[in-house]
Amino acid sequence: MKILNTNQMRQVESDCANLGLSPEKLMANAGQAFAEATQRLLGDVTQQHILMLIGPGNNGGDGLVAARHLHDWGAQVSLLILGARDGDPNFTPLKQREIDCIALDNGAAIGDLAERLQVMTAVVDAFFGIGTVRPFNGIIRNILDMVSEARQRKASLPIIALDLPSGLNADTGSVDPATLYADYTVTLGCPKTGLLKPPGVERAGRIIVADIGIPDYLVDNVNSEVITAPWVAAVLPSRPLQANKGSFGRAMIAAGSLNYVGAAYLAASGAMRVGTGLVTLATPGTLQAVLAGQIAEATHLPLPESQRGVVSPGAAKLIHQYLDSYDSLLVGCGLGQSRATLEFIETLLLRIRPVPIPLVLDADAPNALARIPNWAKRLTDDAILTPHPGEMARLADISIEEVQRDRLDMAKRAAASWNKTIVLKGAYTVIATPDGRARTSLAANPGLATAGTGDVLSGIIAGLLAQGMSLFDAAAAGVYLHGAAGELVRTRLGEVGMMAGDLLPALPLAIKQLKP
Repeated sequence: MKILNTNQMRQVESDCANLGLSPEKLMANAGQAFAEATQRLLGDVTQQHILMLIGPGNNGGDGLVAARHLHDWGAQVSLLILGARDGDPNFTPLKQREIDCIALDNGAAIGDLAERLQVMTAVVDAFFGIGTVRPFNGIIRNILDMVSEARQRKASLPIIALDLPSGLNADTGSVDPATLYADYTVTLGCPKTGLLKPPGVERAGRIIVADIGIPDYLVDNVNSEVITAPWVAAVLPSRPLQANKGSFGRAMIAAGSLNYVGAAYLAASGAMRVGTGLVTLATPGTLQAVLAGQIAEATHLPLPESQRGVVSPGAAKLIHQYLDSYDSLLVGCGLGQSRATLEFIETLLLRIRPVPIPLVLDADAPNALARIPNWAKRLTDDAILTPHPGEMARLADISIEEVQRDRLDMAKRAAASWNKTIVLKGAYTVIATPDGRARTSLAANPGLATAGTGDVLSGIIAGLLAQGMSLFDAAAAGVYLHGAAGELVRTRLGEVGMMAGDLLPALPLAIKQLKP
């Protein structure tokens, strides 16, 4: 599912018209798809009293179609209409149904809106879509401010944006000060780039994509897309009945130090929980007994130490002796940032020979690379780097604010510059390749903002690589499974108190949902 800017979306709509899929038909599809998504979000609509903010353009037209469906399904719908709609064929059925309607013009009083908001169970923002954003003032700003105040008084009042919250720029993500903080944005056809950029991303809430009937081939030339469940189900490795452990690959994980034993455990467990046939933990020798007691299913390669619990630079040569027997290598989780560790990582990756198998670099590996001059030119082959914003800032020698300003563009530029596959972690994780392709996850789960979840993700990716997936596919599918497992845990436990280890038993369930 592609991510489009305003010009691309308008071109798609024009192409649809040329194919016989008229603007009226697209609007009918959009309104129904939005209504169906709203019904899923709110549950029994017969128990809902929904205020719909209807604007003067196509976004408002989509809202009118949605209002008719929601009314017909049993919801009590009230309309707040900005601009004349008397000649609109989508408004006539609503008048026939005698749906509660307040028509506003520039000089009209809002009247009893505040009182009406007290009895509403949901608000739909269908004022403005991808058209030119102008500063809100006067009656529009008053209405949006009143909805915001109502939400502050009543936290259970959900706000659902149609296509995007009004005042959010579909390209840049900039917002009007009055733009609502939506709980959900049901975006039509394709996600818009501005929904995934700050500050717009904070106003969009959870993003849901509604299919409105646009043929896929019209956007084949777009190289940025979101990761979808059907795509992940299609690319995950098959598991034939006659398989043995060798059928599902061998992953080596160089990780852990005295202060970060758990990182090695979480990464290895992540790899195992996505079906890797064999996982070997290459850790400082002091840690072997502890980890063997935690994860009995792994094999071990004890590494020489520079001091207790800290890997020695000489361990790099030992690891290289075994790599030809493995299908992927993960380096970095919890290794620490001592001088000896930095030398170990530089020797392993840059001094002996190119790593001959697919490579994942996480946590302390990117941190070490950031301290090595010309590391990208010396690490000639493609590899997966999984930085969080702070690590990306160090690698690129810029501020975290610059990284976060446009995460999609940042990941694409870094991938092209360094000739590496980049997984820029965080809410709406971005995966980018050196050839300009990118995939974005729609997962945004505050429960995952805790120590160790990144180690689980890197283990997942290494495990999928070991099973034969390409770098781009393994990274994107791994990010999706990580997010899906997080959603399962959030559903069961909530966001507060979620721990990285909670994701591990949820990973096979996430896969089972995709491939029952």
